[in-house]
Amino acid sequence: MDYVKALHDIAVELVDDKEHLEVREMPSLEENTIVLYVYAASNDIAKLIGRKGIVASSIRQLMSVSGRLHDKKLDIKFESYGE
Repeated sequence: MDYVKALHDIAVELVDDKEHLEVREMPSLEENTIVLYVYAASNDIAKLIGRKGIVASSIRQLMSVSGRLHDKKLDIKFESYGE
């Protein structure tokens, strides 16, 4: 499964600056863990995280369902581009 594309497809619907949205898979020390970073403008990262992290938590839960189907743990992190 292409976790990067799936996460990008979810996040692109929530941001204003769609051209600067980027999702990257980074190496992990654990064999069954996939680390995904979402990079966007600071205003868009605020939208992706949401008040009290509710949106980020929902995105993580949604993505973890597909991870569990393939015996993978997904670690999703949100980062803003420097201003």
